[in-house]
Amino acid sequence: MKSGKAILGYKSTIKALKKGLLKAIFVANNTPSVVKAEINYYAHLANANVHSYTGSNIDLGAACGKYHRVSLLGISDPGDSDILNIFDK
Repeated sequence: MKSGKAILGYKSTIKALKKGLLKAIFVANNTPSVVKAEINYYAHLANANVHSYTGSNIDLGAACGKYHRVSLLGISDPGDSDILNIFDK
């Protein structure tokens, strides 16, 4: 996460989705199904893409460079990366 803007966590992701700021959301595989359903609902309303991350919330936190668990990762600005190209398939 060198460039761009990302939002970590449930509350922040929901707030950003309601405002329509997010372009993509990554959900850890051990996130509760109620939370996944809520994220899918708001993402559908905001025209954001949802991707199920294959690792746990510990793995997603490590991928973000954090030392804590992250169940939801929202991308509002991809920066220099091509992270949004995985949704073009």
